[in-house]
Amino acid sequence: MNQLAGTAVVFDLDGTLVDSEPHYYEAGRLTLAEHGVPDFSWADHERYVGISTQETVTDWRRRYGLTASVAELLAAKNRRYLALARHGTRAYPEMRRFVELLADEGVPLAVASGSSPEAIAAVLAGTGLDAQLRTVVSADEVAHGKPAPDVFLEAARRLGVPPERCVVVEDAAPGAAAAHAAGMRCIAVPYVPEQADAPEFATAGLLLRGGQAEFTARGAHDWLLRTTASA
Repeated sequence: MNQLAGTAVVFDLDGTLVDSEPHYYEAGRLTLAEHGVPDFSWADHERYVGISTQETVTDWRRRYGLTASVAELLAAKNRRYLALARHGTRAYPEMRRFVELLADEGVPLAVASGSSPEAIAAVLAGTGLDAQLRTVVSADEVAHGKPAPDVFLEAARRLGVPPERCVVVEDAAPGAAAAHAAGMRCIAVPYVPEQADAPEFATAGLLLRGGQAEFTARGAHDWLLRTTASA
């Protein structure tokens, strides 16, 4: 008997399944430099971890007084990101094992991300994760990105699983907040371990304060079994 029957797992992509944040930072740095902002730092980038690309560039316009439209900035950043991400994105080994373990057990799986559909498809294809992760929701397809619950609720709808039977795997505070708002349990693996005390992470059922260094496929699977059996 499959002890996880009726449960679905929804993964964030960037910083959770794959180490794509360096590519997003570089794409952002180059785009901003082109528009007269030469000193965009990694620390500046960290404030945008976990929110959609569209919301990121919208904030850039306000913060840096840019004259380019959101559409122009979005297209420029996505173009640069895709060039970097297609062949150079690494899946976290333990996350890959977790995906494979769940897929082997027939657990419905999805990706719900703030990235564009093109970026998600490129990364999943480039890492081979598209073999197991065929249900994909981009924040571009819903009304509001994280921390709103829209992407997770749409993923649940497409999987045909009630939100309360879904478990989210997330690396960022806005994603943990979105999972909580969607009524879903959450495994939180902070991309920036120093942000583990953020109040949004306090709502997670499992918080791995050390981030990816602390995450194991077997540990996450065992937690899923225990909490599903007691739910």
